[in-house]
Amino acid sequence: MALNTGENLKDIADTSLKCTPKRRNVNVLASKTRTPQSRCEKVNSSFKSPVQASNTVTNVLCPEEEVKELQTEVAHLESEIAVLQNEGIAEEELEQHVDLLHEYNDIKDIAQTLLGRLASLRGVTTRDLYGHFGMELDD
Repeated sequence: MALNTGENLKDIADTSLKCTPKRRNVNVLASKTRTPQSRCEKVNSSFKSPVQASNTVTNVLCPEEEVKELQTEVAHLESEIAVLQNEGIAEEELEQHVDLLHEYNDIKDIAQTLLGRLASLRGVTTRDLYGHFGMELDD
C-alpha cells in the first residue's frame, strides 16, 4: 500500500477541481435544488413572493353598492379635511411637514449606519456609543 505524499494529494485535488462533481448521474450544478442534502421541502421549493394577490374575493359587491361605499368614504375624508382646515392646518403645510419628516428619517438612517460602522471599528456595541456621545437609546 503506497502512502499519499503531498504531491499525490495535490494531483488528486487538481483533477477533482477540473470536473463538476456528479450525484446519481446528475450534474450538481444543473440540479434545480439549492441544497441537495437537505431533506426539508421548503428549502428546495421554488421562490414565492411575499407580495401575492389574494386568490379569494372576500367581499363581492354589485357596482351600485361599491359606488355607495366609495361615496361614503369620500364624504368621511372630506369631513376630516374640513376639521383640519377649521383647526388652521393648510394642505401645503401638511405636505411640507411630510417632506421634512422624510428628510429627518433619511438623516437618521445615515446616522444609524455611521454609528454601526463606528461601533464595529471600535469593537463596541452601538449602545455603548450612544452613552459615549450622550444620546438616549430612543433618540
